[in-house]
Amino acid sequence: MELPIKRLTQDLLATIASQSRMSSRQRQNYNFHELDERVQRFLNVLQPGTYVRPHRHRRVPDVNGFEFFLVLQGAIALLILNEQGEVLQTERITANGETRGIELAEGIYHTLIALEPDTVMLEIKEGPYDRASDKEFLEQFPTEGTVEAQHWVKTWETFA
Repeated sequence: MELPIKRLTQDLLATIASQSRMSSRQRQNYNFHELDERVQRFLNVLQPGTYVRPHRHRRVPDVNGFEFFLVLQGAIALLILNEQGEVLQTERITANGETRGIELAEGIYHTLIALEPDTVMLEIKEGPYDRASDKEFLEQFPTEGTVEAQHWVKTWETFA
């Protein structure tokens, strides 16, 4: 009898990284959780050039809006922004560096910049996932897939 074990293997990482390279978004998630579970835990594989629209997480009172990032492979820059979209702080999170993970409190606007190909992060946050309310975007930033979005990626790379 095989037990219900979910494994994070190098083959899984390679598969998700390949999918992220082929994606128009230049990133790919892999969920270990079901969307209705209280604890969301997933891999997020990012390629340099991906655009993560600045956002924050706000939850209802009985749900914690924290987000925990642990870099397993590669490196990212986490940019913390104010409501005007100005970069207040930059954190470099790397698989082999001084800072390997960060927990971000609820309500903090942020974006991510992939600094190395095939960067893999394990993300943990409280669910359940609700697409309509998961993220509150900074409206002054463009949606994904636009020329303006790529301009912002290039601008933010200078902070990394």
